[in-house]
Amino acid sequence: MVYLLLFFTAFVSATLFPLGSEALLIFDIKQGYNLYLLLFVSTLGNSLGSLVNYFLGLKGEEYLVRKKYIKEKYIKVSKKFFDKYGAYTLLLSWLPIIGDPITFIAGVLKYDIRKFILLVVLAKFSRYLFLALLVLYNN
Repeated sequence: MVYLLLFFTAFVSATLFPLGSEALLIFDIKQGYNLYLLLFVSTLGNSLGSLVNYFLGLKGEEYLVRKKYIKEKYIKVSKKFFDKYGAYTLLLSWLPIIGDPITFIAGVLKYDIRKFILLVVLAKFSRYLFLALLVLYNN
């Protein structure tokens, strides 16, 4: 049940809903649960949540253009920029507040899904690993 709750919390916190999973991960580590499984579950949940954002952006582009929230010309210009620098931007997908919109924008701009998954998983895992190491070495 602990791992399922962590997965769900990490998943929801990666979507555009305001929720954090770091505190629960720290608590679970301090309770002595399997560190490798905690890192796997939290990374998986958080990465899948970011993938939801990507697909919302991917499918939402037509709606945004149709409702004139975004001009199609702006999307084309932004896509060229994101194709060039998007990898660096996606490595920031772990950040609070800006990380979730970055993954949404990647979908709107149709960023390569394979690169997206690789970069997001790397970013999310790195954040959780850093937190875990902080907890382990501060005990």
